[in-house]
Amino acid sequence: MFVSELRCAVCGRAYASDEVAYTCPDCGQAGTLDVLYDIKALGAAVSRQDIARSADPTLWRYRPLLPLPAKAAVPPLAVGGTPLYNALRLAADLGLAQVWVKDDGRNPTGSLKDRASAVVVARAMAQGIEVVTTASTGNAAAALAGLAASVGLPAVIFVPASAPEAKIAQLLTYGAHVLLVQGNYDSAFDLAVQAAERYGWYNRNTGMNPYTVEGKKTVAYEIAEQLGWQTPDAVVLSVGDGNIISGVHKGFRDLLALGWIERMPRLIGVQADGSAACYQAWKRGQNPATMLPIASHTVADSIAADLPRDRVRAVRAVRETGGAFVSVPDDAILAGIPVLARLSGVFAEPA
Repeated sequence: MFVSELRCAVCGRAYASDEVAYTCPDCGQAGTLDVLYDIKALGAAVSRQDIARSADPTLWRYRPLLPLPAKAAVPPLAVGGTPLYNALRLAADLGLAQVWVKDDGRNPTGSLKDRASAVVVARAMAQGIEVVTTASTGNAAAALAGLAASVGLPAVIFVPASAPEAKIAQLLTYGAHVLLVQGNYDSAFDLAVQAAERYGWYNRNTGMNPYTVEGKKTVAYEIAEQLGWQTPDAVVLSVGDGNIISGVHKGFRDLLALGWIERMPRLIGVQADGSAACYQAWKRGQNPATMLPIASHTVADSIAADLPRDRVRAVRAVRETGGAFVSVPDDAILAGIPVLARLSGVFAEPA
């Protein structure tokens, strides 16, 4: 494991990897921590050719680039290694030369969130953690419940009572302990934090746990490798809490630092009109660390957030890559689902 330090995205203060469990003590929950590596040592130990020779098709093919002890056990579910489709008909419809669709719906519980949970559960096992917890409107909860179930690790999930019944049923099927919260996602998030502090559970909460990004960054590794270590001009991602776009940014930055790619892609974050806090901060040139909560409302429940928890890094990802945020209405979100399905064969949920 080549982790050198954890660094606050707000104040820049550095911590030893075993000094802080979650966010920066000085900056609070806005102070999400970047996991930084000894790039020189990492580059000397592993190469693109080593990755190419790996027979492991999952995200663990990138294990040397992940924050996990060499001999630590990992969950058995096949997370990652998802297809990247060259969507010719979709590209033609959009008037673009080329468009690829990365189908992370092929992960075990149906979303990219499995990547984060795989790394978090592996770290929990390495540390002898007895219970893991998180708050979610569905996808992150399902990911943690499924990955925890695969290794027999108890999971306690805080979910807004308004979450889709099918997603709640999925959690119960995995055997998770589900606590319905009379409030929104942000209320569930705060309760998960309080419970983890009181009972000593390991908290997977998005953005708060620095290692969720480390799992999610592997989708950037896969995109680069699947394109022959070339980067696309732009990567378009939906944004709720901001952790996925932060992870993709981190992944491409790692590869650039290692010299495995030659440039960063522009990152385009897409938010629903009813949950567009990051878009508004970016558009107005505001400091995301001082962002105030909004009253979110959207059919895309998985990206609904009053106060995006990884907002600082999400806005940083767009600004540093010369990208942009886009805000779209719910009717456009719903209209986009059949367009994507009919022109690429990939069916996606509203988020």
